[in-house]
Amino acid sequence: MLTLIAMCAQSDDIIDRGRKILEEEGNAILRKAAGLDKTFSEVAEKLLACEGRVALTGVGKSGTIGEKIAATLSSTGTPAFYLRTVEALHGDLGMLASGDILLAVSNSGETAEVLAVCDAAKQMGVEIIAFTGGSDSSLARLAVLTLDTGVEREACPLGLAPTASTTVTLALGDALAMALLEERNFTAENYADFHPGGNLGQRLRYQVKDLQREGDDLPVVPEEATLSEAIGEMSRKGNIGVALVVAENGELSGILSDGDLRRILSEKAGAAEPLDLESPVKDLMTSSPLTIDGDASAKDALQIMEVRSITSLAVINHLGKPTGLIHLHDILGRGKIVL
Repeated sequence: MLTLIAMCAQSDDIIDRGRKILEEEGNAILRKAAGLDKTFSEVAEKLLACEGRVALTGVGKSGTIGEKIAATLSSTGTPAFYLRTVEALHGDLGMLASGDILLAVSNSGETAEVLAVCDAAKQMGVEIIAFTGGSDSSLARLAVLTLDTGVEREACPLGLAPTASTTVTLALGDALAMALLEERNFTAENYADFHPGGNLGQRLRYQVKDLQREGDDLPVVPEEATLSEAIGEMSRKGNIGVALVVAENGELSGILSDGDLRRILSEKAGAAEPLDLESPVKDLMTSSPLTIDGDASAKDALQIMEVRSITSLAVINHLGKPTGLIHLHDILGRGKIVL
């Protein structure tokens, strides 16, 4: 019994240590966010204006972080690659050309190999942007711009292993990539073009009819159905928060969604009469809802949903009759997509 208690206490101690490290690294990012200045926008503007490519370089753990930043940039609209520092000093500098920009990652700003690569690249007409905690370092002096990745302290209990500093550098790289993504108006369609082998890329290349819910999975009620019956149908058929309403001839006449229900409840909140669940759904539905053709691409459906801030589209045929329903989760997957 005493052994079990000791093991539990030890487990709690380990959890506390883990939580402390996570909090320290999270706080380091928050402190960096609070101190972000115009240099960040200047770096973004320089990368946007770059007519060549963006290279990342670094040694050790800084190199690993640089490699990830390069991958994120290149997958979100900014052509980038990782230049291995040692290999660059033995011929791979030929991967660089005038007009490129080299992002050099070094916490101290005094890493000899990184400085050698930057010095050689600068002589080739390549501009240097530094990711460093040493604002007065040799690397900072070689660079046209410097993003400060310095932290008050590492999360490592010994104060030795790069932890908070690498986390902050990675987060700054992500922030820069996402800022560039938005400035370039990079879309989900563009992302799919760069990920033809990924699950998301493949699904965005499908047609709506390949992903739609249909048959017994389609939540449909007639116009004469009550609100209670419509809610029941919504819950039974996939619980996706929507029901299609059809006229007597089978044509789509409206849609009832979770958003409609919130609107109805809000309107009834101050009314003298409570909401009547036996009310005809045709009196409460959204008439003339947005629809899409089954032959349209999943990318088109996703774009409509993004622009109109909705999660479902009715799929209709040339007669105006619903043949299916496509939900945001049908395109992106529910926990199945790996980005």
